[in-house]
Amino acid sequence: MTVSDIRSAPNTFAALRDQLTDAAVAFAGAPGAAGDILAGIVDDVDRALSERLEIFPVCHHSPASGLAMVRRLRDKQPSVIYMELCEDMRPLLDELRNCRLPVALQAFATDTAGFPAEWAPLSVVAPITESSAEYQAIAYALDTPGVELVLVDRSTDHVFQWGSDDEETPAEETPADGERPEDDGLHGSAVGIEIGDLRPRFAELEEHLLHHGKVRHWSEWWDQYVEQPLADADYDTYRQVMVLIGSLFRRLRRGSTAEDENRERYMWTRMREHLSANDIDPARALYVCGAAHAASPVEQFGVDSDAPFEISPRSATTWHYGLIPSSHSAIEAQFGLAGGAVSIAAATWAKGLRRGKLQPFELEGQPGAKKRVKKLPLPGESEAEVADQLSGFLSRPPVLDPLDEAELLEWSVDIVRLARRNGYLASTADAIAIFETSILLAGLRNRARPTPYDFQDAAVTCIEKDRVPGRRDVRRLCEILLGGDRIGQVGYAALPPLARDVLDRLEPLGLDLSKRTLQRALLDLKSNPDLRPCSDLLWLLRRLLPQDALRPIMGSRGLGETSIQESWDIGLGKHQRSLVELGYEGVSVEQVLEQRLRRAVTAPDATAAVALASVEDALVYLGSARLAAELGNRAVELLAAERTVDDAPIVLRRIRLLLNYFRSTEGGLPTWCERFVTAGYAHYCTLLPTAFTSEETGPAQVAAMLGFLFGMENLALSLGCDHTQLELSVLQSHPESPAKIALLWAARFQLGMLTMAELRTRCDAMLTNPLVLPTVPHYISGFIQAIDPAPALKPFVVELLSKAFGTLPDTVLLPWLPKLITTLKDQTADLIPGLVREAGRTFPGALLAVDAFVPPWSTETTTVATASVTVPDGPVTELLAMHPGTCDALAEVLGIEGNWRTAGPTGNSEVTDLLDRFPAAAVALAAQLGQSLARH
Repeated sequence: MTVSDIRSAPNTFAALRDQLTDAAVAFAGAPGAAGDILAGIVDDVDRALSERLEIFPVCHHSPASGLAMVRRLRDKQPSVIYMELCEDMRPLLDELRNCRLPVALQAFATDTAGFPAEWAPLSVVAPITESSAEYQAIAYALDTPGVELVLVDRSTDHVFQWGSDDEETPAEETPADGERPEDDGLHGSAVGIEIGDLRPRFAELEEHLLHHGKVRHWSEWWDQYVEQPLADADYDTYRQVMVLIGSLFRRLRRGSTAEDENRERYMWTRMREHLSANDIDPARALYVCGAAHAASPVEQFGVDSDAPFEISPRSATTWHYGLIPSSHSAIEAQFGLAGGAVSIAAATWAKGLRRGKLQPFELEGQPGAKKRVKKLPLPGESEAEVADQLSGFLSRPPVLDPLDEAELLEWSVDIVRLARRNGYLASTADAIAIFETSILLAGLRNRARPTPYDFQDAAVTCIEKDRVPGRRDVRRLCEILLGGDRIGQVGYAALPPLARDVLDRLEPLGLDLSKRTLQRALLDLKSNPDLRPCSDLLWLLRRLLPQDALRPIMGSRGLGETSIQESWDIGLGKHQRSLVELGYEGVSVEQVLEQRLRRAVTAPDATAAVALASVEDALVYLGSARLAAELGNRAVELLAAERTVDDAPIVLRRIRLLLNYFRSTEGGLPTWCERFVTAGYAHYCTLLPTAFTSEETGPAQVAAMLGFLFGMENLALSLGCDHTQLELSVLQSHPESPAKIALLWAARFQLGMLTMAELRTRCDAMLTNPLVLPTVPHYISGFIQAIDPAPALKPFVVELLSKAFGTLPDTVLLPWLPKLITTLKDQTADLIPGLVREAGRTFPGALLAVDAFVPPWSTETTTVATASVTVPDGPVTELLAMHPGTCDALAEVLGIEGNWRTAGPTGNSEVTDLLDRFPAAAVALAAQLGQSLARH
């Protein structure tokens, strides 16, 4: 075509309309709904082609659309191109020349003003591939002087304003093995925007087409029956067929079409405004849109329409824009395409360029772009009418491409070679089998030429006899052979300031951080202290980016802790999307972390534990005492406002760590730490009685509260707290569960309200009481938890565990062991080391000494029993000995038998025995004292 203004004449498709109506009558006996649909799609084609503004219908990532776009742009060379893409993404298009395709345009928002908070963060992406028609139009418009590119679709804000949750979406097509490459998450959970989503939203229709087309999924059907026939079709045929398909799928679509119609009203309103404001002749413009939007039924359709449309204002949400890397697999995963569909489309695009001897449009300066070819002068403009190409296209049988034996043979040999490299026992016989099987499968599916999908099935059948975990499957190898999962990259100049700042600051490492592979960085900070800023930045990025983006192999970072040597695995190139999105939040990583910490402590669900964690991060990663004090004051407010003690263990652990850190610094404890201790002391004293009796509060939380009260007591009392408050709180506590009762006993022991002898007596009574015996393990678990608030109980816990293992029956002991193990495992870092050391001091260290070992608590019991029968001398003893009748009568009534003992001397019996055994010293001392008295 050498025309610039092509419109269909009235009744161009009248014959086709009558033919389809007659076919509906012959099929259903009456025109009915089928006749209306068939006549309607012809009317839609007639309407779209009659419009003065030329409409170019496309399907996203379609090589046929890309090839038709290249031909049409070189023929028409429009001065204005209107494109169905979010209008606020227009500035991003200029940055495409700094990127390697595929990439995705992204709009990102973290603060959702006007949208539900659970939607955050909001993200919209529009992927761009080299074979897509829209990229060809973008490259032509940006590199051709005097050509204007205008995006006319609704803004990203309206994407969420007009979004419909009940809209039926197509089921995702997955590879036969059910797996997807790891790069399919490059778009995250973003909402995708694509031009020309040509897939029926009618499940029965799609199932019917797949069944009769003898294909497995929609991508294969589209490639076989649309892409291949239209790859070499003339422009009129391509245009009419695409509008026909878009109209058919739109009319058969289930669900509401309100969002699509609003988009069409929006786009036509924007185009009429631009044409009128700039006095542009529609004949010199081109409108690129999805085929389903080409023949819209809305009253705003066409440049001659005067129907008004009021565009709703945007919300208060602040949107950030940028480019993120994309990949073929990410596009397939987001838009529900079969695995390898985009790679096969790229291969079809390259083949179509070679066969048609076409020169695609590429942005100058883009990585990998070829040298531009000088354009030929255009023929003179003329105006022509479009002839009916649909009737011939729909009536003639499909043109069967002849078998390209050289291409198929090359595929068969290369896949065997690739399979060998990946561990398969493939041979030349397998290559021959793949070649013949591909032809056989194509024949069974009524194809003269095997498609890449037939080749994939043949390769899987002939090579993949079994699946080996961790090895690439044959279907994935076929995708690699046919073009692979191409992954794009955003260039340095197109990155946001934060990302460029990160790359500049990490430049001393001497690594190419644009690579997607993991790179090892070795930092000897002692001999090369200039790398310390790089180390600080790496730890900061690890806090902000996904964990696998930066992985420390050697070295650590904590409060008051620095490393001398560090080793890192760096994968920033693979996680470029996360780094770009980080740039939407600020101009430096330090600013981003500070903002996140402030948001964390002011969030509605913020707790004191979260605030203390933020204080720690502010000190470790930012070294900011000012920010730490601000966050610490917020932690005091959150602690005083809490009504539960669920986070008590975390609060205890973090405040201990912070107190130890500040005590080691020159400035000592800051004011907020003192306020936190006093507020926590009063807070936990108030909630302690309730926590003891509440079923929702576990023993671990109660033990943490006691640990805070006893561990911080000295500091709290020095700051003005009252010890009586703790005593009253313990006296008011009346738990019912065994574990909490044990914790209460431990608290009373720590306060001096319960002696060790009384505690041992209570526990010994439990071990001898058959009714209490099943609950003894729960008591022991409570005592184990009590080691932290009452460290003096460690010998007693070892004693109690020993008695339990020695006396409890197997029916009680064995079910308790898993609970004991999990309890000890949860407290591994805090309780187990001290408990093990105490057990090491108690039990013998040599195996030979075990038989003669006597537990120390047994010796203490014997000593106490022996001392209790000693009868000291005194007035009471002498009175009873002089009048024994009363005691004898009382003993006879009580049934007690026994003899009267001779009263021994009062005082220490050991000293008396020593003097009896060695009297010489006492006699010599008495003689010496006698001589001294005689002199005086």
